[in-house]
Amino acid sequence: MTTWQELQAEVADRLAAASPDERVVFAVGVAERLMRAQEALPAHEQAEYALGLRPTLNALWEAALGNASAFGEIKHGLGEHLLSEYCHNDGQAGPGDADEPAAAAVLHTAVAYLFGAGDPVPLVSSRAVQAADARSNAGERANTGEPLNNSDSNAVDPDAILTAELHRQLRDLTLIRQHSASLRHARLGLDIDTSARLHRALRIPLSTVETDA
Repeated sequence: MTTWQELQAEVADRLAAASPDERVVFAVGVAERLMRAQEALPAHEQAEYALGLRPTLNALWEAALGNASAFGEIKHGLGEHLLSEYCHNDGQAGPGDADEPAAAAVLHTAVAYLFGAGDPVPLVSSRAVQAADARSNAGERANTGEPLNNSDSNAVDPDAILTAELHRQLRDLTLIRQHSASLRHARLGLDIDTSARLHRALRIPLSTVETDA
């Protein structure tokens, strides 16, 4: 049986082999799922800073799928973050809102798109894995208020949740790869028909929250 660590290594290998444009689409899809999970929380649990990055995420979708005019909005969104109190080097002593998984994923994706740097994309993948791990821990506490024993039939299996997330990421990479020819020059802008086709083929399936879909 494949472990989640082996799956994570496979995701890293496939990201390394993907084109920069494919990597950005992958990162936007992961960021979208994390954002939707954040938006689905009860109002008192939502992270306001993360929700404020929704316009930047929407612009990233447009840019990743061929609308080069979205560059300015992404640049503006990242610039606002860089000039805010949430961009700091104070560690845990500073405000941590930008370290929330959805917020961090959007910001890393914006860096990857604007600067063509590959390194932020694996970080986006990792944030989704970390969020899955946090969900599994929360599930354990919700069941009994205490960590569960392995013998408990209702126990949440953390490894299963991580495995499901990574299988989901591999599925996403396979789907994106099928459209690699169209995405190859997405950063430079695509015609309206191609962009619309990519939105239909990629944005909806990559946005679904279920990790085992």
